[in-house]
Amino acid sequence: MAHRILVLALPLMLALAGCRPPAAQSETPVTPVRVEKAAYTDYESAAALTGEVRARFETSLAFRVGGRVTERLVDVGDRIAAGDVLARLDPQEQQADLAAAQAGVAAANAQLDQARSEFDRQNALFRQGLTTRSVFERAQEAVRTAQASLDAAEAQQGTSADALSYTELRATAPGVVTERNIEVGQVVQAAETAYGVAEDGPRDAVFQVYERMLYERPEAKAIRLTLATDPSVETTGTVREISPAVDANTGTVRVKVAMDSVPARMNLGSAIVGHAQLFAGRGVVLPWSALASDAGHPAVWVVDPANGQTQLRRVSIASYETGRIILSEGVEAGESVVVDGTKFLRPDEVVSILDKAGT
Repeated sequence: MAHRILVLALPLMLALAGCRPPAAQSETPVTPVRVEKAAYTDYESAAALTGEVRARFETSLAFRVGGRVTERLVDVGDRIAAGDVLARLDPQEQQADLAAAQAGVAAANAQLDQARSEFDRQNALFRQGLTTRSVFERAQEAVRTAQASLDAAEAQQGTSADALSYTELRATAPGVVTERNIEVGQVVQAAETAYGVAEDGPRDAVFQVYERMLYERPEAKAIRLTLATDPSVETTGTVREISPAVDANTGTVRVKVAMDSVPARMNLGSAIVGHAQLFAGRGVVLPWSALASDAGHPAVWVVDPANGQTQLRRVSIASYETGRIILSEGVEAGESVVVDGTKFLRPDEVVSILDKAGT
């Protein structure tokens, strides 16, 4: 009986299934994009880098002798004049050396006086024929030896006096203290840097420039320099020095720009911005978001106005700049280039244009 019911129910189920409406076919979503019309225009490529004001001549000052620091008279930011005492060492050792050298000079003087007296006596005897020539010549040689000993003792005295004066560290030129590496009580070695001084005089604007930018030399020699905190404070300068080596840590090259004048607010260490006009040309200016890649080559997506499909087009880049790229060739004037939404595109994809900027 159950088998008969199952046989009768099967045709009824198939009939009901045939009455259902067909399933709706899934539609491929259209990718929305924004485009800009390509237009070849004249443009100027400029570069702006941040640097700082530095003294052209920066001196590292150090004691010429070692010892323990007893006085530190200046600190970072202090203005100094040539000859000012910046720090002192304990002079006891140098004073003892000078006293020993002075005693050596006194002993050498006594020996010379004795040798001269003996020479005078032998000279008188030799003239009278009462002594031999060999004795006379030995007395003469003793005077010369004593004189040489005195000269050496006096030289040692001068060296000891200089060493005593070296216990005072003095400024060699007027300027501003920019660095301090010593403390009272610290034992320092000879030639160990104690202070850094930015000397008064010409000023440089120092920049860390990426190596690639060195191939794009400015068209004009003059570099416009503005204060980072107040662009109204400005001056000009010219490139004075380019470091021959690349910094291993940052991958940059140090460039120094000689400042033609130094405004009052451009103090040492001030952050400044250097503006350089690199070159001028004609090309298509697009936002950086338009840039794509085709097998490692720069490319952009172009929308065919006839069917709304996308094409990946290789292009030549004239310049990469902050916030924009400049194409020298690869697209025709009037073509629609995708500037937003490029990450989701594929060739021959139909897109929906949200905004046609520039139409």
